[in-house]
Amino acid sequence: MEKHIGRSAEAPVDAYAALYAGFSWALPAEFSLAEACCGRWARETPDAPAIIFESDSASAVSRAQYSYGQLQRAANRLSNALRRRGVQQGDRVAILLPQRFETAVAHIAINQLGAVGVPMSHLFGPDALGFRLRDSGAVLAIADEAGLPQLQALRPTCPALRTLITAGGQPQGEHEVCWMAALQAEPARFTPTRLLADDAALLIYTSGTTGDPKGALIPQRALIGNLSGFVASQNWFGFDPADASKKSDAVFWSPADWAWTGGLMDALLPTLYFGRPILAYQGRFNPDKAFELMQRHGITHTFLFPTALKAMLKAVPKPAAKYRLKLQAIMSAGEAVGDAVFAYCESQLGVTVNEMFGQTEVNYVIGNCSRFWPARPGSMGRAFPGHRVAVIDEDGQVCAPGVSGEVAVNRRDVNGALDPVFFLGYWGNEAATQAKFTADPDNSWCRTGDLACVDVDGYFWYQGRSDDMFKSAGYRIGPGEIENCLIKHPAVANAAVVPKPDAERGALVKAYVLLSPGQVESAALVAELQAHVRGALAPYEYPKEIEFVTALPMTTSGKLQRRVLRLQEEQRARLKAQRGKRQAVVA
Repeated sequence: MEKHIGRSAEAPVDAYAALYAGFSWALPAEFSLAEACCGRWARETPDAPAIIFESDSASAVSRAQYSYGQLQRAANRLSNALRRRGVQQGDRVAILLPQRFETAVAHIAINQLGAVGVPMSHLFGPDALGFRLRDSGAVLAIADEAGLPQLQALRPTCPALRTLITAGGQPQGEHEVCWMAALQAEPARFTPTRLLADDAALLIYTSGTTGDPKGALIPQRALIGNLSGFVASQNWFGFDPADASKKSDAVFWSPADWAWTGGLMDALLPTLYFGRPILAYQGRFNPDKAFELMQRHGITHTFLFPTALKAMLKAVPKPAAKYRLKLQAIMSAGEAVGDAVFAYCESQLGVTVNEMFGQTEVNYVIGNCSRFWPARPGSMGRAFPGHRVAVIDEDGQVCAPGVSGEVAVNRRDVNGALDPVFFLGYWGNEAATQAKFTADPDNSWCRTGDLACVDVDGYFWYQGRSDDMFKSAGYRIGPGEIENCLIKHPAVANAAVVPKPDAERGALVKAYVLLSPGQVESAALVAELQAHVRGALAPYEYPKEIEFVTALPMTTSGKLQRRVLRLQEEQRARLKAQRGKRQAVVA
């Protein structure tokens, strides 16, 4: 696949058109994540570093390094251990592990068997974990000492779950086994199951605005579909575009949880696919710690959520004065970066941040590559080579430039070939799968639920989730632009904008504001922030009300949960109306 994205040795300032038009997918009939991300490197470069581990946990080794050979041998032993415990091709195996060597081993081992990995986050409560275990029908789960107690408590309610493997903590009873004991009892040789590109690889649960989470079944080929976007957003990931055989040292790190698409498909697996090392850091994100890690391990490429970049901007406004970094590329996704963070990355980190857009079902489909086409601050970027992306209306028709609509990805690329990035469908939910696509089976669009418009040069401009947009006095309001304006003020660390129900206007613009350290809330600061927005944006966009908070609701993958605050405002409005009715009756 690499050869198709690196054809131009002397690219013009904007080489996008040539790269996009000249791209074609090289999709083999047989393909497996395990072979692509580990097996071939274990044979060709067995001593090359694969996982660099660092932990702040007192119960874990603080630092270690593992090669591709070590990764493969451990995966072989685990594959044998899983097979001995009855795991077969197609079975689901849950993985409740943080960023660490064992997590990578588990993914390679499960894939070698032809089983389906079900990554799960430590941030899940018992209800979330229990639903995923039962819905997936996971027959075995692998957990560390932090996740083991939850799985032990849930096991009686999960009839399919036969065995727990504990990478830390004490196993209890005949259905639990220690990781080290299980691996030491097995040989380091294993013959992988031959897999087709369309075979299932992962089952990743994604939460919507309503109802239970849906399990997106991801095929082996989806990794190939990710690669054009990964390479572009990482500014070729250290490869020489004129000769893909030439590559410089590259070390990747992202704080994104490997239990999520952002950490697994945007970081861990593509890094291993290219035979490079990735830093596995087991600890909480902290701006200063992030800079320390990047300096100590010589991180060259990274994926950082806008939330993380905002925190780094506020905490370390002049990083060059304190840290010596080797950064070559920063990719960001999840929310709009905004021009304040964009400018910080350019002026203070010396890197033009490449925004990216995707979702679990169709990942890495839009973004930037500052090395080959100019990034425009605030834009999501252009459709990555190999993906046909457009903004469509409610009838599934492509919108004209400048017209708002829903971002959608076509099943076929510009050459008419099937795009490998697509998920196979929602686990056990055919109705939801069908609802995700427009009706035409040969030319169907996959709806993302995200709103944007596209300009005449093909750049997409994000306007929020379809349920984040709202109207105030007839004006259509997108929260992202207002939030970006607010965080430019030195007193604001982060902000969320939602509608507050209002009888006259339909809704008022309300901002929840998280203050920067040392700042104190006051009426004067409210007026100052309102004037700040009013002076930069349209008059109808400034927040009529500001509420200061100590934390904002975030998803486990680092995205702002505006919906939580929106529902809170609706609930407050209902209670206020009820009080008003009671008072009227009394009067």
